[in-house]
Amino acid sequence: MGRKDVNVGIVGTGLYIPQTYMTSEDIARETGIPEEIIRTKFGIIKKPIPGPEDHTCYMGIQAAKDCLKRTGVDPKEIDLIIYIGEEHKEYLLWTSGIKLQYEIGAENAWAFDMALRCGTAVAALKIAKDMMIADDNINTVLIAGGYRNVDFIDYKNPRVSFMYDLAAGGGAILLKKNYNRNIVLEASIITDGSFSEDVAVVGGGTKYPVSHEMIDKGLYKLDVLNPEHMRKGLEEKSMPNFLHVIKESLRKSGYTPSDIGYLAILHMKRSAHEFILNELGLSPDKSIYLENYGHMGQIDQILSTHLALEEGKIKDGDVVVWVSAGIGYVWDAITIKWGPIE
Repeated sequence: MGRKDVNVGIVGTGLYIPQTYMTSEDIARETGIPEEIIRTKFGIIKKPIPGPEDHTCYMGIQAAKDCLKRTGVDPKEIDLIIYIGEEHKEYLLWTSGIKLQYEIGAENAWAFDMALRCGTAVAALKIAKDMMIADDNINTVLIAGGYRNVDFIDYKNPRVSFMYDLAAGGGAILLKKNYNRNIVLEASIITDGSFSEDVAVVGGGTKYPVSHEMIDKGLYKLDVLNPEHMRKGLEEKSMPNFLHVIKESLRKSGYTPSDIGYLAILHMKRSAHEFILNELGLSPDKSIYLENYGHMGQIDQILSTHLALEEGKIKDGDVVVWVSAGIGYVWDAITIKWGPIE
């Protein structure tokens, strides 16, 4: 549990959601899949997509500003910024967190970027907590970023149908040492490199540099490079690993699945969402199905928590679990005890 005299608490969250949307009807038209299937099986009613100015770091900046406005925290109080946005951003070879630090006026902070695909927010919460406990000079941390990997979806490619829900948006969460509320507890993380090259954007890296040929072949889109390997492997491992990280995070925090008050989970197909709730013995009101938002990658847990607080689904005393999974493959979860310390 780390030093017993130190706790790390969540002060608040912030969001940025683009005003432009893609609906189930739009996705049906692009894919040729009946709209009813898009709504019921894929679980998408609509999803935000980026407008002309909705660049990745920009959306993270807007979410960070929203978070600071909601919490009333002076950006000069921030000691560290962990940027959790995607690699796909305004420029290549560019540290987005430093730009975000400057734009919000966090002149006393330092910043770095981290990436674990859709598992980044959960891992960042653990890393922020551990750094705050270990370093007496880190007392206030902002985690923020943007996401628009929807740009890489080819709706004519059925191999990427499980990513038709990719969307766009930004999220932020602010932490304080010894805040004595909304305490971040323990995490559980699994990574499995046997899947590491199953899904990728092939073009643009050192193996297949940018070229006319790369563009002509459509190698600048997300694709599943080994569909059969990924399908068989995930059928065997994905749901068990989801449940394992949830249960292990809870166990390390002193709880069991029966204690869960709210589960902040990424958007996935409706049947998988319902399966996880059923396996944990949770009723549907213990989570929010993000059918009006799609999948914003690592922003989903921040979004889900933000919405749950607005809707009164998270109350003082609740045990909240964040859980995610990302291509690579990663499964991770972290437990939060909401409300004041008892």
